[in-house]
Amino acid sequence: MKNRWNRREFLQKTSAATLAALAASAPMPSLLSSCKSKLVGQTNGTADTVILLWMAGGMAHTETFDPKRYTAFEKGMEGNRVLSTFKPIPTVLDGINFSEGLQSIGKVMDKGTLIRSYVAADMGHILHSRHQYHWHTCYEPPQTVAAPHMGAWIAKELGPKNPVIPAFIDIGQRFTVGEAEELKAFHTAGFLGNEFGPFFIPDPSQGLESVRPPVGMDAKRFERRNQLYNDLISNSPVGEFGSDYQKESLKRSMEQAYMLLNSPEAKAFNLTTEPQESYDIYNTGRFGLGCLLAKRLTEQGARFISVTTEYEPFFGWDTHENGHTRLVEMKRQIDGPIAQLVKDLDKSGHLDRTLIVLASEFSRDMMVEGRPEAKVQEQVKQPEILDDIKFYGMHRHFTDGCSMLMFGGGIKKGFVYGKTADERPCKTIENPVKIDGIHQTIYHALGIPPDTQYEIEKRPFYTTPDGKGKAVMDLLA
Repeated sequence: MKNRWNRREFLQKTSAATLAALAASAPMPSLLSSCKSKLVGQTNGTADTVILLWMAGGMAHTETFDPKRYTAFEKGMEGNRVLSTFKPIPTVLDGINFSEGLQSIGKVMDKGTLIRSYVAADMGHILHSRHQYHWHTCYEPPQTVAAPHMGAWIAKELGPKNPVIPAFIDIGQRFTVGEAEELKAFHTAGFLGNEFGPFFIPDPSQGLESVRPPVGMDAKRFERRNQLYNDLISNSPVGEFGSDYQKESLKRSMEQAYMLLNSPEAKAFNLTTEPQESYDIYNTGRFGLGCLLAKRLTEQGARFISVTTEYEPFFGWDTHENGHTRLVEMKRQIDGPIAQLVKDLDKSGHLDRTLIVLASEFSRDMMVEGRPEAKVQEQVKQPEILDDIKFYGMHRHFTDGCSMLMFGGGIKKGFVYGKTADERPCKTIENPVKIDGIHQTIYHALGIPPDTQYEIEKRPFYTTPDGKGKAVMDLLA
């Protein structure tokens, strides 16, 4: 599995896993009751809500939150000389620099933690969708069952904070671009059931459209459609092969959407009611407005919100060329909105119980594909001599040193964890953190025990593989 899977095989296997979860391994209600023990020392948690700010496409750590020696572009320069293509700038933390263009986030780091030592998994030939699947579910694909997204685990274990607001909301991800089917594979509640899956808002500027009937459809017609939906469930493969639990889960997901449609909380989705001064700060594009919507939904009692810059091959953070020029725009999109989100939630008193996590599937480097000790097939043609600025920037996929940010929800303030080398390869050299540690730290902050599990295919399925993930306690206040 480590070295032989290509994209088509990955898609086929994850599709098969979904069918397996529907038929042979369909969970029964008794199996989906809590199987966790009351561990000694387990607390009620320091957070109630999680906001995941997902930098889809591979955010280079040396170009963002872990800058190295800056080298300006010169035609004919050696590519191996380049560690960072942006100047370092000071943050509010003494001696800690960010990359130029992230000034606003740097000014709020006294409210959060910087992790400079996340290490992504070795899974052979690097595919964005496979590493994103791994980050969001904590399981390496393919799996024999449909692994739940982190947001689905949280929705299932804690339920909605506000019964009207969907417990798991995904903002900004479309499935009409790029590797659509591969991305769908982990944007799911898996075997936990549809009611714990994501409520999708592809475009935050049209969030209100997500919670009301289409134009021209009155309430009675919508109710008739709701009944038709129930009939379709009964006559679909789910109705024929699925368990009673799965059928009821589908119906409950529709009922939750209907309840939101008729609630006063639906106004949170209408961004036009935001004060103009605030709206203008967030309005840097779909991601920025997604941060604004996340703020409003947090204030209305959302449980888990994901806001993504969206993965589309060769766009956004996926800098196979023009890495430097591309990141100028990406930083413009994220810097102001993320900083404002932290400040707004802090001002309203919600940050103390809201855990904000900023992450990406892996980092990037000019010269190394994978990691020095586990190089994989080269996917980017990078000349040794740079004669064109399009080659100036971090283009290859690098898995041995990635940056993350955490704010609120019991996380230490003004803290830096881990370290990468100052010279190429800029890999992790202190306090490496892997995905099971990240997941378990988040679950710990929420008060979800590490042995939470469900019996699937006659074996326990944990929040982290084999239940071995351990919280990184040094990150917690």
